[in-house]
Amino acid sequence: MRKPLNILAIFLLTISILALLPSDSQADLSALQITLPGTNTPRPTEAMDFVLNTNTPAGPTATPSDTATFTMTPTATSTPTATPTATSTPTNTPSPTPTPNGPFFYPEGTNPLTGLPYPSEAALMRRTLIVKISNFPPVVRPQSGVNAADVVYEYEVEGGVTRFAALYRNNAPTHIGPVRSARLIDLELVPMYQAMLAYSGTSEPIQNMILSADWVFRSFSPLKGDNCEEAGFCRFPEEGVAFEHTLFLDTTPLYERATRRGVNTGFRARGFAFSDEPSPGGQPAVDVFIDYFGQTNARWQWNAEADRWVRFTEDVPHFDAADGEQLWADNIIVIEVPHNRRPDLFPPGSNFESLEIALWDQGRALLFREGQFWQGFWRRRSRDEGDALQVIFGNNTPILMKPGRTWVNVVRGLGNVTIQDERVPVEATATTIALTATRTPVPTSAFAEP
Repeated sequence: MRKPLNILAIFLLTISILALLPSDSQADLSALQITLPGTNTPRPTEAMDFVLNTNTPAGPTATPSDTATFTMTPTATSTPTATPTATSTPTNTPSPTPTPNGPFFYPEGTNPLTGLPYPSEAALMRRTLIVKISNFPPVVRPQSGVNAADVVYEYEVEGGVTRFAALYRNNAPTHIGPVRSARLIDLELVPMYQAMLAYSGTSEPIQNMILSADWVFRSFSPLKGDNCEEAGFCRFPEEGVAFEHTLFLDTTPLYERATRRGVNTGFRARGFAFSDEPSPGGQPAVDVFIDYFGQTNARWQWNAEADRWVRFTEDVPHFDAADGEQLWADNIIVIEVPHNRRPDLFPPGSNFESLEIALWDQGRALLFREGQFWQGFWRRRSRDEGDALQVIFGNNTPILMKPGRTWVNVVRGLGNVTIQDERVPVEATATTIALTATRTPVPTSAFAEP
């Protein structure tokens, strides 16, 4: 009975103590629960959470007062003032970058063969045409229509004499010739300039190569049935002139035939670079003599009054029968190209062979303009269509040509070229062909022989 009495005594004592506490002690107990066990830091209030989200550096936390109220401190409003306008300092306005005039980009409407605007819409729209023109024997001089070409390639054929491949775009003459046969080099020139080819005939191996070429429908020849009435290949017989030297071309019916074939499209080749200002570093040159394998030669002299180079062949002024002027050009280019014999194209024991002028890759070159010359290189980047001849320095920058007509002399070696800074006196001799010796008899249709 003793244990229950003790429990009863403890219970009565507790009741007595509680009776002595203030009546609001329950609120105080709930306030004590803010303090976490083992620390004197109060639990953050909502106002303290806002402060902690500022960039206030970490440090000792101040003990909050009984009324922890966050007061926003008003920020003084600054009176707006006029913002001074900056005075612009005058600067040099850069000049607009001139449009490149080659070797890959040309101003709109510019002929990349000359660096000059096309003279007409017809010139812009038609395709470049290469015509093969004889230069030997001397009886074929003066030829017709050479000065109307934009570019002329002169190269060696069998026997150490030369022939012309004349490129026409700006002009479409009605009388070009005498027209002669194709050679291996033409298989390079046609794709270089995305051109058409007009020729009299050729050897069977080369003809087979033309017939198997991708551009076969851009080739025209009496050997393929292109005649006088339908294609402009007409004969002009003349006493004392061999039959093979009497074929001339009227480009008007040829272009019409090309249009009917669907190949008269005005594609442009790219390679030459032009500027009114020459490249720096030019050396004086007014007389350029080229010895073609001892059989024939070419001489170019700078005519400052006419502002052009004029042509002599075997020290005789070389004229054009169509316009009566001496052959001329604004630029003379001489390129050194390997010449390879190709007897393998013909049956064993044959007396014939062809000369392969390897007009691909690159080699040494000279460029002449306005009484000066520059040494450099020629380059053909690929054998693709439209990838034409470039003339460059060793650092791959173009040697700038004068806008105008260009004559390209292809040689075996630059050792055959003599350059002088004084004009060599060249006197006309009795062998000069009279300009009245133009070929104007009534044309006759005929097939050409090589």
